Amino acid sequence: MQEIHARHVLTPNGWEQDRIVRIDSSGRIDEVSPALSGLEGSVDLLLPAPTNLHSHSFQRAMAGLTEARGPDPSDSFCTWRHLMYRFLDRRTPDHVEAIAALAFVEMLESGFGSVAEFHYLHHASGGRAYADPAEMATRIARAADLTGIGLTLLPVLYMQGGCDGRALEGGQLRFGCDLDRFSVLHQSSAVALKALPEDTRLGVAPHSLRAVPSNALRQAAELVPGAPVHLHLAEQQAEVEEVEAHLGARPVSWLINHHTPDERWCLIHCTQMTAGETRRLASTGAIAGLCPITEANLGDGIFDGVTFSNAGGRFGVGSDSNVHISLWSELAMLDYSQRLRDRRRAALATPHHSTGRVLFDAACRSGAQAAGRHAGAIAPGHWADLMAIRTDTPGLCARHGDAWLDSLVFGGHGEQHVVDVWSAGRHVVQQGQHIARDRIALAFMDIMKDLEDVM
Repeated sequence: MQEIHARHVLTPNGWEQDRIVRIDSSGRIDEVSPALSGLEGSVDLLLPAPTNLHSHSFQRAMAGLTEARGPDPSDSFCTWRHLMYRFLDRRTPDHVEAIAALAFVEMLESGFGSVAEFHYLHHASGGRAYADPAEMATRIARAADLTGIGLTLLPVLYMQGGCDGRALEGGQLRFGCDLDRFSVLHQSSAVALKALPEDTRLGVAPHSLRAVPSNALRQAAELVPGAPVHLHLAEQQAEVEEVEAHLGARPVSWLINHHTPDERWCLIHCTQMTAGETRRLASTGAIAGLCPITEANLGDGIFDGVTFSNAGGRFGVGSDSNVHISLWSELAMLDYSQRLRDRRRAALATPHHSTGRVLFDAACRSGAQAAGRHAGAIAPGHWADLMAIRTDTPGLCARHGDAWLDSLVFGGHGEQHVVDVWSAGRHVVQQGQHIARDRIALAFMDIMKDLEDVM
């Protein structure tokens, strides 16, 4: 039984003082109780560690390498995607494992306790099969095991190059599966995950309405009953126009009209919605999976968080392309985008809670739901996904309650205050650094030398 003594704890009942959090041998919270004596060796502030609900870990190796303008002065997501495909040609399973491990370390050090990995790099160059269909999924699993991060693996179904059913080509061939091939890959992925801890989860991710026909989308969603279903939706204006031209409706409207997204579903981005679509999506119970840093980097657009929240919608955040991995910056970017669009402050605050509290609570609650993970709260029975925050710093001193969260989100240095992180009780960040950071960083730098000539 582990015990964490904390001077201040954010629980479902609000802020509590002088608590002992006991973690059982399975990694779940057993008890949160008052401390009856001194708190020697205690942490200043204990928070839930949210789930990063959307990551493509292999893209971490591209961070900072796609910022030159392409030949088209209206450089866009499409030109970025072409560069991404070029980077794929040389990625081996060893590369993918080392890149994922560094990304997972940086997530944990930022304060994320787990990750939902939207995993679509399945095959060798040209679409050639590996001897083990789940070779790449196995490497993601190894990276999770090495770093201790809680993993929800979401194997991606990617069948066509667009709504017109055109064949995959180039870098897309490494993603592609028909339903039969995908079913085998998914089953093999389940086998690969058996070596991981009990908190590991397996879901499914039909890539998008462009890449998966409607009948296959339904079959994929039924592949693992009760498990998370993640889908890219309405990210780019060009995507909206393509879906509307071929399917007869805008993406969000079409999905709700033809399928039944509910609490199992996490719909990624949704930056291109009308007000009516925003309210309809909120009513389904599905999570809006937002990646504000990547959405800004790619020029996607701005999710209407104000309308969505006012309609009772739930949202969480993820690091997507991993161009910059920061829980706190994702939350700040989300709210700042609302402020810039509407020319108002504290756009997502409520009469009862500050902006930082609203954002952090949403990330905890919705991230756990999206990952199918019983976490996101410091309460008995939940996985012990926790982070300890140091408050005796210029950035957090003389603050209390929700002001701690506001300062972590908007003060610009949230990661610097994270001193410990536990993922399902695994104490993987200590004194501000992941316990295996040095060797994982060295392995990453070694494989980047292999890829230097294609960057």
